[in-house]
Amino acid sequence: MITKKLIKSLGIFLILFPFLFLLGLSFSTNWRFPSILPLEITPDNWLGLFSFSGNLFESFILSIVISVSVGLLSTFTGFLAGKYISETIIREKIIFLSYLPYTLSPVLYAASIYYYFVYFNLTGNIIGVIVGQILITFPFSINLFTGYWNSSIKNLENLVLTLGGTKLQSYLKVLIPISKRMLLIVFFQTFIISWFEYGLTTIIGVGKIQTLTIRVYQFINEANYYYAALSSCLLIIPPAFLLWFNKKYVFRKII
Repeated sequence: MITKKLIKSLGIFLILFPFLFLLGLSFSTNWRFPSILPLEITPDNWLGLFSFSGNLFESFILSIVISVSVGLLSTFTGFLAGKYISETIIREKIIFLSYLPYTLSPVLYAASIYYYFVYFNLTGNIIGVIVGQILITFPFSINLFTGYWNSSIKNLENLVLTLGGTKLQSYLKVLIPISKRMLLIVFFQTFIISWFEYGLTTIIGVGKIQTLTIRVYQFINEANYYYAALSSCLLIIPPAFLLWFNKKYVFRKII
């Protein structure tokens, strides 16, 4: 019994240690080898979050706006596209093509389509970054939704139409309500892809779109580990909240 508790405690500690270390580092201004604990603990880094040069909080809000936009657009367009793709005779070929964006790294993929973003004046602005990220998340959304549209769901839509309902009513009153769980799962997945995206955002944003992920890498390159830890803590918050939300309100119902 003691051994099991010890192993369990050790496992929990190993899982939490990286997060505790980042949190401790974000409250430090002087933590150097070989000191096991910070030589100075202060909330100054967090208190200066709103006044730090370049405003780190702005990057946090910017990342939220981009990721929520990408997640919502990818989820609902993938929801609609998945339905029609599931009904076509070339379904398997389209699904195969949807994997192509993932055969290249985001940097190479962004470099290959960069010309078109320059042509349409989509470089260095939020809209361009959102469009670029959707080119990655939309195929992923299609893959998830194509298998979701089965005969049972399609029969429900046909039943609404048979009873005199319109196409719009079938979506608003039946299809979307019964698909809320799947919509939330896909939104969670596409949000995470966008939230941690670095390579494509760097190329398309040309250094002007300073998302939180980009700021983390900048601080690391500048050897500013304390602000890198602070940025990493902020980077963890939305995914941690979505994970809690999905576990409490989505996955619990599946189980």
